[in-house]
Amino acid sequence: MEPRVVELDVREDLKNKLEPFQKIMGAIKDLKESDIFILRAPFKPVPLIAVLKTRGFTHEAEEIAKDHWKVTFIKK
Repeated sequence: MEPRVVELDVREDLKNKLEPFQKIMGAIKDLKESDIFILRAPFKPVPLIAVLKTRGFTHEAEEIAKDHWKVTFIKK
């Protein structure tokens, strides 16, 4: 079975001073093993990486631009 890919860009939310944590948790809640969650953010989301690690995700972070990070999480 093909892994599901869910992508979420929270840069606009954070620019507008909106907390995206609940939106992120909603996006990942139904992910199964090997599914992929791609997050786009204006900075490397270190606290979120730690939270998702405890929920069974590995990650790769890539700085696209000074204010654009792409973090790929894989459910293990």
